Amino acid sequence: MNYTELQAAVEGYTENTFLAADFATMTMLAEQKIYNSVSLPVMWKTATIPFVSGVQEVNAPVDFLNVLTFAVIDGAGAHTYLVSKDYSFMLEAYPNPTVTGVPKYYAISGPQGSSQLLTEFIVGPTPNTSGNMVLTYSYYPQSIVTAGTTWLGQNFESVLFNATMVEAIRFMKGEPDLVALYANEYKQSLILLKNLTDGKFNQDAYRGVQPRTQVI
Repeated sequence: MNYTELQAAVEGYTENTFLAADFATMTMLAEQKIYNSVSLPVMWKTATIPFVSGVQEVNAPVDFLNVLTFAVIDGAGAHTYLVSKDYSFMLEAYPNPTVTGVPKYYAISGPQGSSQLLTEFIVGPTPNTSGNMVLTYSYYPQSIVTAGTTWLGQNFESVLFNATMVEAIRFMKGEPDLVALYANEYKQSLILLKNLTDGKFNQDAYRGVQPRTQVI
């Protein structure tokens, strides 16, 4: 199901024609709801991030949502995976940033400088040399509104259709029982998607960084 087919299906079921901007908003809200309910491989990305000797702070990519794995790469190319800690632990364990070594831990310290849109990490101990880290993280994939076709539309159109129907019925100020009907349809299709992703995809994960659910 591509974007044109999705719009045609939703308008057919609701017997209503939506303005292009309104339908785009409903679709993106539906996608965001789905992407925050499951962990899909299509949401995973890897980035190489440079770090500087003597500097505790490391900048996250602009599309960063959350960490899956974070590792330091040594001169031989070996990966040493950092352990996630909270910010207060980092301040207590490494109060003096001039104490250096190979980073073992990381925490999200907040926005980058004055920007509220970009995330910054703090690592400990402070790096004793410059180099690179590899961050595997979650991000929002390109919306079907702009891409035309996406993994969701091609492989699990039921969850995308039902989530968009919920937004469409709400937009039309539909009757509560109709809203509840499509909300339940969305819930059932989301369970099937979670059965695939959080269940089957992740049941053999080594580090346990993604959620797991029992396979139905």
